[in-house]
Amino acid sequence: MGIFSRFNKKESAIEPAGFLNPHSTLGELDLYLIGEGRHEQLWKALGAHVRRDETGSLIGVAFSVWAPNAHAVSLIGDHNFWDKKTHQMVRIGSSGIWEIFIPDIGAGVKYKFAIEGADGHWVDHADPMSRATEIPPLTASVVEESQYSWADSTWITKRAKFESWRAPISVYEVHLGSWKLGLTYRELAIELVSYVKHQGFTHVEFLPVTEHPYGPSWGYQVTSFFAPTSRFGSPDDFKFLVDSLHAADIGVILDWVPAHFPKDEWALAKFDGTALYEHSDPRLGEHPDWGTLIFNFGRNEVRNFLVASALYWLTEYHIDGLRVDAVASMLYLDYSRKEGQWVPNKNGGRENLEAVQLLQEATSTAYKTHPGIMMIAEESTAWSGVTRETSSGGLGFGFKWNMGWMHDVLQYLEHDPIHRVYHHNELTFSILYAWSENFMLPLSHDEVVHGKGQLVNKFPGDRWQKTATLRALYGFMWAHPGKKLLFMGSEFAQNDEWSESAGLQWYLTEYGEHQGIQKCVAEINALYKQVPALWEKDTSPEGFTWLVGNDGEANLVAFARWDDQGTPFVCVTNFSPMSHERYQLPFPTTGTWTEVLNTDDLAYGGSGVANEPVVIVDGAHLSSQVRIPPLATIWFKRS
Repeated sequence: MGIFSRFNKKESAIEPAGFLNPHSTLGELDLYLIGEGRHEQLWKALGAHVRRDETGSLIGVAFSVWAPNAHAVSLIGDHNFWDKKTHQMVRIGSSGIWEIFIPDIGAGVKYKFAIEGADGHWVDHADPMSRATEIPPLTASVVEESQYSWADSTWITKRAKFESWRAPISVYEVHLGSWKLGLTYRELAIELVSYVKHQGFTHVEFLPVTEHPYGPSWGYQVTSFFAPTSRFGSPDDFKFLVDSLHAADIGVILDWVPAHFPKDEWALAKFDGTALYEHSDPRLGEHPDWGTLIFNFGRNEVRNFLVASALYWLTEYHIDGLRVDAVASMLYLDYSRKEGQWVPNKNGGRENLEAVQLLQEATSTAYKTHPGIMMIAEESTAWSGVTRETSSGGLGFGFKWNMGWMHDVLQYLEHDPIHRVYHHNELTFSILYAWSENFMLPLSHDEVVHGKGQLVNKFPGDRWQKTATLRALYGFMWAHPGKKLLFMGSEFAQNDEWSESAGLQWYLTEYGEHQGIQKCVAEINALYKQVPALWEKDTSPEGFTWLVGNDGEANLVAFARWDDQGTPFVCVTNFSPMSHERYQLPFPTTGTWTEVLNTDDLAYGGSGVANEPVVIVDGAHLSSQVRIPPLATIWFKRS
């Protein structure tokens, strides 16, 4: 007798698995894995699935939903005029899952689940597993059947051998709705792909595309964890965008938000009349800053739901990486809470052990099933082992955003140059911990919102000095250990603070200073990819040597990067408006050193202070006098 074959015959709404519904998507193994929290392809078992016969002819749609505490569940939608009395769903044994098969309907049908909770109150909910949705503010789920045929097999094969920690990674962070207003996924597949390719970025990172009801949340308050937002087109249209990026040799990273979800009654909140996906105790289940609910990470089915969501995007949409948002808020039970507002773990500590388990399972499973992808953590504390392997007790991420570097460098540059001598450690401190994790250096959307202004406007001085500082920063950043991320608009020095309701100020690129910065970023990206010393040893201290680390009075640093073959590459950054005509600069080896990047180049809007090739012939005196322009970064390559 199967584990789900026993059922209470007095309850007509209970069936053994597959007994009454020959078109069910759920077998006994599915039910077992769901109960254990280990169904890695949950989206194939739950939700809405179009069923066809062996000839391909439409039969109907099978629906299923997990609602263990519901008294009754009905399928409502276009097909039955949203009448909850027409199609009452059947509970499968003791699994907590309800299902029904509706013949002669197919893709495009709008639906919800009407759920009667323990208190007798009915609420209409969107399908947690829905793979397509109505366009917000409408909230129904939509039956989806993909017809897309992928053309990126070469990319996927190459990706399986990708060693991200020793590869050039330069990420362009994009909010799809405001990169250019009004574009669809398929239009973005032309315009965005062409632009990113021209600018030389290796990857794009999309702010959350998972469906969300509130535009100003930027996608970070998700209601459908398996559906791309319908604002810009269909799921197949989004696949076309990803496919087009891969065809252009550009990887795709998505922001993924397992930390919390909104309280909308029609979504996950109190899904079956009880706190199902969230904790019932607000000290564990509510986020005090965002007014959202926190997942119950310790519940098998909830943990399975989240891990499956991550795997879904990697599997069905060929996504190359996930950047996990707000990891710090998941790791600490007292995050943004005062004494008495949080509950210690079983050991009396503040660590959220259940969230740790979820993150470890998500990262390890993702890397196991999809070789070559990247799992990236936005983690803003000193939690140890974010990028350590799970087998050694780490969280298992491939990279962690280096929020400390971002904060320190921007704070340093906000000081007037005459005062930077007193804050030189803010420029150099990051090297002390640069190899404690595998880092990505982010200049993200978070730095250009909420009154912070655009990057170019953070710096003191006149307009020329501001733009020169920005160019110098990019040269410094791309040479510093760690992978790179830059938010859209920053590559051409947008003036206005970013808003999701306004497109980028593309007209600025018709003006010289903005064209210059845009050209500078493109050429930095091109050079970066050509110089293994700038990325092969990002995660090893052997890849970095200070040449000038303590010349705070000059606002100047210089360092060498090294590749696997022992070939050096030199970066000099001057964050002072004063130039140096004869600066005695140390070099790591003899040879002829040629300037290959100068952010003060006239073509970028600079003053044009440049160097002839520097020849070092005496191994006992590895230095030479060089010209260093104001507010600029120079890269030297040995011939």
